[in-house]
Amino acid sequence: MNGAFHFSHPNSPLRRIVSLRAEPACDCEQMENQVRLRVQAVDKQYGGEPVLAEIAFDIHAGEIVGIIGPNGAGKTTLLEVLAGILAAETSDVQWLGRPLGPSRRRDAIFYLPDGVRPYQDQSVIRVLSFFAGVYRRSADELSATVKVVGLRPVLHKRVHSLSKGYGRRLLLALGLLTPQPVLLMDEPFDGFDLRQVRDILQVLRHEAAKGRTLVLAIHQLLDAERVCDRFVLLAHGRVRGVGTLGDLRARTGNPNGNLEDIFLALT
Repeated sequence: MNGAFHFSHPNSPLRRIVSLRAEPACDCEQMENQVRLRVQAVDKQYGGEPVLAEIAFDIHAGEIVGIIGPNGAGKTTLLEVLAGILAAETSDVQWLGRPLGPSRRRDAIFYLPDGVRPYQDQSVIRVLSFFAGVYRRSADELSATVKVVGLRPVLHKRVHSLSKGYGRRLLLALGLLTPQPVLLMDEPFDGFDLRQVRDILQVLRHEAAKGRTLVLAIHQLLDAERVCDRFVLLAHGRVRGVGTLGDLRARTGNPNGNLEDIFLALT
């Protein structure tokens, strides 16, 4: 098991997982201003055609960053490169100012891909208990995670029988149980209705308030606008804008524009 979401089997012996330590405790303002992950240059090609080109942005401690773009913009490819599970022509990533090579990304980053159903023949509670054991989470921590993501009604169901929404909740619970300071999530709201999205937004906000950094690849702009502190606008494999909604509004000269207006203006 590692931060790239490769799994051991629940019946396998557990081994200790070591993750990079987050920065020492500091006051809230210092934490918010600290660059945790710096992406200097990411370039990726398929068959000689560029998929990602000159990608660069910073991610701060304790914030929620939205990677925003339509289908085919390169969002998933970017997350996979950042997580170290997809090789790229260049991938210059730094952790707290120090180079973080692809083989060490798993120490700082945990990646939740879109549409994965781990251990499909196992029960939900068995999968959760296995994760909790791997990451040395207490019974109280496991119980709290189950409660906050709303998995109690399906704990004894097999993973393969879960609805899309409950499958998403299971993935989120697994991510919350991991210790890596940065959590990457691909389309975290896909499969949720409006009320469920509202509940998950609160879960993500609470996680970020504890100092964890969340990077979400989202194509639903309204959901992104409601939860993200800053945005990385991605189109045709290139970054078109980075900043808060206020920053991006100022850049486009549209003080009341929503995220859709701004994205269209910059791309």
